[in-house]
Amino acid sequence: MVTPAGFTEITPTSAIDVDRHGGRAKCLQRLIRLEMPVPRTVALDFNTVHDISLGQLPDIERMLSVFGPDPLLSVRPSSLDPDWGGPSAILNIGMNDAARDRLTESHGEDAANALYLRFIRAYGVHVSRLDPDEFDLTATPDAEAVNAALAHFHEETDEPFPQDIATQLSEVLRAMARAWEGTTARLLREARGAPTDAGLGLVVQEMALGVGKGLSGSGVIQFVSGATGEREIRGRYLCKSQGRDALGANVDDNVMYLSRDDRGRSIEEVLPDCYADLIRYGDLTRNRLREEMQIEFTIENSRLHILDAVRVPRSPRANLIIAVALARDAIISEEEAVVRVPPRSLTEMLHSQVDPEGPRDVLVSGIAASPGGATGKIVFSSRAAQALAAKDEACILVRRETTPEDIRGMHAAKGVLTERGGITSHAAVIARGLGLPCVVGANDMKLDGKAKTLVMRDGRILREGDVITIDGAKGEALFGAVPMLEPDLGDEFQALLAWADRARDIGVRANADTPADAQKARMFAAEGIGLCRTEHMFFERDRLLAMREMIFADKSEDRRAALDRILPMQRADFAELFRIMQGQPVTIRLFDPPLHEFLPQGHEGMAELAEALDLNVTAVTRRVEALSEFNPMLGMRGVRLGITVPEIYDMQARAIFEATLDASETGGKPVVPEVMIPLVSAKREVEIVKARIDAVAAAVKAERGREFDYRLGVMVETPRAALRAGEIAQHAAFLSFGTNDLTQMTYGLSRDDAGRFMGRYVQQGVYAEDPFHMLDVEGVGELLDIGAERGRRANPDVVLGICGEHGGNPESIAFCRDAGFDYVSCSPFRVPVARLAAAHLAIASRGNGRPRVTR
Repeated sequence: MVTPAGFTEITPTSAIDVDRHGGRAKCLQRLIRLEMPVPRTVALDFNTVHDISLGQLPDIERMLSVFGPDPLLSVRPSSLDPDWGGPSAILNIGMNDAARDRLTESHGEDAANALYLRFIRAYGVHVSRLDPDEFDLTATPDAEAVNAALAHFHEETDEPFPQDIATQLSEVLRAMARAWEGTTARLLREARGAPTDAGLGLVVQEMALGVGKGLSGSGVIQFVSGATGEREIRGRYLCKSQGRDALGANVDDNVMYLSRDDRGRSIEEVLPDCYADLIRYGDLTRNRLREEMQIEFTIENSRLHILDAVRVPRSPRANLIIAVALARDAIISEEEAVVRVPPRSLTEMLHSQVDPEGPRDVLVSGIAASPGGATGKIVFSSRAAQALAAKDEACILVRRETTPEDIRGMHAAKGVLTERGGITSHAAVIARGLGLPCVVGANDMKLDGKAKTLVMRDGRILREGDVITIDGAKGEALFGAVPMLEPDLGDEFQALLAWADRARDIGVRANADTPADAQKARMFAAEGIGLCRTEHMFFERDRLLAMREMIFADKSEDRRAALDRILPMQRADFAELFRIMQGQPVTIRLFDPPLHEFLPQGHEGMAELAEALDLNVTAVTRRVEALSEFNPMLGMRGVRLGITVPEIYDMQARAIFEATLDASETGGKPVVPEVMIPLVSAKREVEIVKARIDAVAAAVKAERGREFDYRLGVMVETPRAALRAGEIAQHAAFLSFGTNDLTQMTYGLSRDDAGRFMGRYVQQGVYAEDPFHMLDVEGVGELLDIGAERGRRANPDVVLGICGEHGGNPESIAFCRDAGFDYVSCSPFRVPVARLAAAHLAIASRGNGRPRVTR
């Protein structure tokens, strides 16, 4: 029934709305509709709770009248998403001296004292904000302990403990509302993905005591493992208890398990009717609420009461397995199963694990807070983590304990290690959400922030930049880099991604520079390689000397001779990529970096090069100085180098085309390579390079006596290229937008240096987000829109894609999809995330995939 007093009694037909009252309130209504024995409950909506935080209470007397005379009540939070957290539940509201006397007669003195003492402590800590350590939690719950708690409350607050239930309930509601509105709570839930204006509902429920003279107690039951997702009955029951006490209790004579096994007494044998009802309710929630639920129950004098049901807490992998199982059992659709798995949750399943059989030099042990393994350099601040990430260097963020201000550093890091904290600490919660390996509570190490050192128990001292490995599964930090194991992706993972592929409408490729990268791309079902950076192939030792010889050559024929030594190696690289990708598109970016990157800088290196090239050191030094530039990333690189030193692109084009023919000899699908020209700014650049590449292709066809196809495209990574995309597209089969460099050039900002101040910029609202982490849809995005529109207008058949690391972000994929791009390309380990994110977007656009209806 709806009242004008600011609350609604939850009945099968009352107007309970999850968007106004929260998930717990709506779930309780569904349990009532399924005819489960739920105690009488009322719900307070978000607006009412907000008003309470401002001092405006609902009609408390009217609310109490719903429950009848002398009730005992509980208050629990009800937000849209339980993962956002919220204030702690408070039980036994209404306990006072008179209630203790009544319960002593009906339930016994021990039970009455236990309930009163529990409420005094909860009220003192959560409402009056007293120090919990000042209450004796080990005291036997007798009259003496109750009197001591009442005296302590009076001493600390200068007021006697309230005896009026209306006062108690009013103060509990006010405390819980204000706790939700507090700065710390707001920052924590925002870190978990809650919007800034997220509301809180509250439910006030009549207590089922669980402390009767007969067989009484409380427990929880679920029908699936939250760790693995496999079907099994799990849970505990604790005699003479309330709420979730059973989960935290030690195994003693009061603890029962649910089903018969070798662990002792069970509900199944002691209370078979209650057990049968719990099994039936589990089936009901799974089939009617379409979710795996954990049911909280109380048994009072052998009578079962259902207090609540929450979505089973689960690991990302268990969530995926549960969603697939529900779909295979036709409880939900395949598309809804896809929607139920957040794209970023796949990250944990994709990360490598520390090889358990490899060497382990354990530096420190702590709490295994988030699984997976990661190796990186130690950094002691978020700023340092961002700076290393900008240079594509892996790092491990080491902190005494993390705070919401460390979110950006955790995004940049590969793993987290903290000196303090527990399984629900900030570092642990956020790391699990991000899929980062994390070890917390490693208190055998001492962190010195000023000296930037870690002192281990055995006396070893580690400094910023030293390499360690985090084993999030065992809760250990290991010295140095250790062997890792690839993730084990099961049948359910593959099934879900196959369903996602059927739903999505934008392609997903991988950035892959080596055959190993290409194998990962195939493993994650990428639809080809969207970016192969060929310069990475030149840094191997045998190729580097030939490259340096080419740089020092003064004549075209001498440059060609040096590059001829690299040609067979490049050809073999490309042929292997083509074989691995089995006829899928492989986009090869021609040589991009400035030549100075291949030259030594120190005197010793120059002396070695002089000896290798049979030159004097002075000549080498002069050539290195001549090639140096004030800003090499904006100098002679990319297509500019291809035009001024055309022999490089000639060699690469020949290697690509000969590899195409070599790979095609093995049979299978024909190979159609995509040759991409980097850093283009003008149509004429494309015309010049295209003419030479076409000539090389003709020569290879003539020499081999065989035909092949290829596609020539442009990497759009300068603002001018985006603006002139119409005329450029007339000479290109595809335009691939390189958002890393395009962001740098649009902002006039080096991502190598941005980490020094970007965190402060975001904190002060200069930018909503680091544009190198999240695509800037307003600035860079407008250039993408312009380039896509003008390119398509001039060449309707041109294929559009992006190949910067933004391509793996769900938000960036949404932008590209709306802009009409054909594909995104990202690092191999982000491909499954991109595939699933693209499916979410496609399903949402069609209005399919019913939203989850339980919390």
